[in-house]
Amino acid sequence: YPSGNLAIIIAQATDQLMCIVQEDEPRTAKIRALFQSDGRSTCYYPSGDEWINMSMQGGQYLDQAGNRVRRWMWPNLLPEPQVPLSPIFISLNHYVGVRILAQDKIFVSFLAMGRQAKLNMGTKVQVSTDSQLPPPARLGEDELLLLAFRVKILQLFDRMRGCLTFPSSEQWNKMQPPMYLISQAVKILELSVTADISDELANSIKAIVNA
Repeated sequence: YPSGNLAIIIAQATDQLMCIVQEDEPRTAKIRALFQSDGRSTCYYPSGDEWINMSMQGGQYLDQAGNRVRRWMWPNLLPEPQVPLSPIFISLNHYVGVRILAQDKIFVSFLAMGRQAKLNMGTKVQVSTDSQLPPPARLGEDELLLLAFRVKILQLFDRMRGCLTFPSSEQWNKMQPPMYLISQAVKILELSVTADISDELANSIKAIVNA
């Protein structure tokens, strides 16, 4: 950093490389990000809470309260062609940023005093036919409930828009929700059937979505 404090450390641990991004502090500097050449990486908020976590399978983006904002699987590990990952960019501090474009395109950029250094911390995981990556974890009870309430709220907003658009008509109350909301509702119901949850909770989710 311009202060003279160490910003980025590249080190080798056993059979892999590691990139550590530190906070701009003179002593006991906090770790803001850790990237490993085996595909595992973690970025942290200034408070020390997890921000972004990535593995060989994919990654997740959390807000400062610990709620999952986004989750993804790397397209090259899925059997069918997928929509490219929407770019993710975060600023760890005033000088260091992280840009995630793909599994092999994860850039750490350092900008100070008019000069920039860019490091590619991405890696391409090769999956052989003899070994397969473990399946992604199933959604838990809280996550399924949150998804159900999210769809319900979006349905209510859609009905409100219909009421505002046709205030003098009674037909808006009979209008079907958009197809994307119907698809999301069906998907949540499918997940609740395959998830390891009680029948009572599954029925509650069904009631929320279909209310």
